[in-house]
Amino acid sequence: MTTFYEEIGGEAFFIELTSGFYARVATDPILRPMYPESDMKGAAWRLQKFLEQYWGGPNTYQEERGHPRLRMRHNGFHINQAAHDAWLNAMMATVSELEIEENLRQQLVGYLKMAAHSMINQAE
Repeated sequence: MTTFYEEIGGEAFFIELTSGFYARVATDPILRPMYPESDMKGAAWRLQKFLEQYWGGPNTYQEERGHPRLRMRHNGFHINQAAHDAWLNAMMATVSELEIEENLRQQLVGYLKMAAHSMINQAE
């Protein structure tokens, strides 16, 4: 039985996904201030490794960073509806550019929407 990670293209897919996403982050007026210049590559690596692990790939994220604890790790960021929307728009634009089987796309998009919603930590 193959994993989602294998079906979607493994590490190469997740590199392409996070690279495209962070290219958008770099020019987004809401998202860009959340990322120190010195940590853009680190942030991309962490997202890539997290997504790889989540979808059945190597456990590199947990081996190097411990349990994901996404809400805790994002508590220091002001994530309101506008930040949610900016993140999700950048991610969805990236996903739309990638060649993905439709059933895999639906699974990925469903997860990304749920994850983005769960990160909101500020009321309007």
